[in-house]
Amino acid sequence: MRTLSLGIAFSLLASSSLTLAQTTTPDFSAERFKTDLTWLADDAREGRDAGTPGYDAAAKYVSDRFAELGLKPANADAWYQEVPFVERATDTAAPATMTIGGKTYTHGDQVLAGTTGEGKQTVATDAVFVGYGLTSPEHKIDDYAGLDVKGKTVVMFYGAPKSLPSDVAAAMNNSKGKLAAANGAVGVITLLPTEMAKKFPWEMIKQQSSHPSLNWMNPDGTPYRESMGIQAQGLLTAPAAEALFAGAPATYAATLAAVDKGEAPKGFALKQPVKIEGTTKWRRFESPNVVGMIPGSDPALAGEAVLLMAHLDHNGVDPETEGPDKIYNGAMDNASGVATMLEVARAFTKAGAAPKRTVMFAAVTAEEDGLLGSQYLAKHPLPGHKVVSVVNLDMPVLLYDFQDVVAFGAEHSTMGPMVDAAAKEAGLTLSPDPMPEENLFVRSDHYSFVKEGVPSVFLVTGFKNGGEEAFKKFLATDYHKPSDQVTLPINWESGAKFAKVNYAIARQIADAPTAPQWYSDSPFGKQYAPTAAKAERPAGVAKLTAAK
Repeated sequence: MRTLSLGIAFSLLASSSLTLAQTTTPDFSAERFKTDLTWLADDAREGRDAGTPGYDAAAKYVSDRFAELGLKPANADAWYQEVPFVERATDTAAPATMTIGGKTYTHGDQVLAGTTGEGKQTVATDAVFVGYGLTSPEHKIDDYAGLDVKGKTVVMFYGAPKSLPSDVAAAMNNSKGKLAAANGAVGVITLLPTEMAKKFPWEMIKQQSSHPSLNWMNPDGTPYRESMGIQAQGLLTAPAAEALFAGAPATYAATLAAVDKGEAPKGFALKQPVKIEGTTKWRRFESPNVVGMIPGSDPALAGEAVLLMAHLDHNGVDPETEGPDKIYNGAMDNASGVATMLEVARAFTKAGAAPKRTVMFAAVTAEEDGLLGSQYLAKHPLPGHKVVSVVNLDMPVLLYDFQDVVAFGAEHSTMGPMVDAAAKEAGLTLSPDPMPEENLFVRSDHYSFVKEGVPSVFLVTGFKNGGEEAFKKFLATDYHKPSDQVTLPINWESGAKFAKVNYAIARQIADAPTAPQWYSDSPFGKQYAPTAAKAERPAGVAKLTAAK
């Protein structure tokens, strides 16, 4: 046998190793998944509430793991993107009040009321009923048509007409404050349809309203709000609403009955003026998003980034919680998502060939406070890369051997076929949304990027093989409760499987010749990316509809 020269030998060895690396299939470990989830959901983390030592410890854990895996810091040379926050709390010594006509109600007694400014504030205006408070030329809705609301308080029902698709209705409902401000209103009062009032009893809403509210902070020290200009807000029970509608062209009872039937009532000016008074204390602090990346290998695509994201925070410790356990550990919500992301990151580093696009990983803060960490990240892009796609990891219910997945948002963009192919590659099926009434597509961190025009998907475990029972039981007994902890019967192998399918999705997007595009018929693409290039929905690629 001829002896090769050292140069030729090293050349062939390198070539052989590269070929082997390119075809390497990364492994996914249930044990590694368990280790990460267990550490994050331990009592010592005290529920990982944003701005607390428990969250800070979790953030350091994730950044250390990123470094161990060989990722690069994604915020220039930093693992952290510090998010400045303003916490606003009502002065309990001076409860807010709402005066309707000549009668004054105290916060919690038939009304919930509050002001948005720092310190003491009084907002006294005329009031105008604006139906649902929506505007959508596409759906021929304009609840503000012919109404003068400038400098006034608008009064609207929660929700949207029942004729709208559930995800579209939820998106429109979330934009009401912004729309009211755009029309010049300075106050917003919300009324609940009967079905919603039954689903969310007054005492529960009252208790939740006592918690401080959080926003990220503008450079001038004020809280960022999409509804800038709204100075006061309120929610009414039926007796207070009846007082507000006294002397109006239609009674509150008649208007409520129309809404309950699915009708969209027309707006009109109200006779009774409204005054909301409150005193709010502000506290400022910081909490980080943890960000790492794997640089793309293709010079033409490396400036584009696929973002895998999971929220790191949960609900902390609540001394008022009944029972001995006061810690909201958040094992499923969302230590499971972060553990999944870490396993996916490891897979990318062990796959041999680097992805063509840059792949970013973000463990974000303050999701439980209103998707705030992801919103800050979406509005303050990290240097050097443009996010073209988001894969969000939030609360996979890993209590059974799942056989299918649900990908919220997949039907709206060219990500859908990629998700379908990745699911099949992992031996899974892609199922339609089994709970459209929950409007999950607009309730997690990816939606912050959707509103910036970025196609996104949010994957959860499906209802097959006992999934429906496990999912609904978790929502009923453990969701946002101290019992969401590692004592749950977690299927650790399912954690590894969930990481595998999310890796396959992210890998397909990262290596695809073109970045994902919204389908031309997607309402989210139309609303949030009106000038972006769109793709026509291919024949045979139908919108996913609710499971029957």
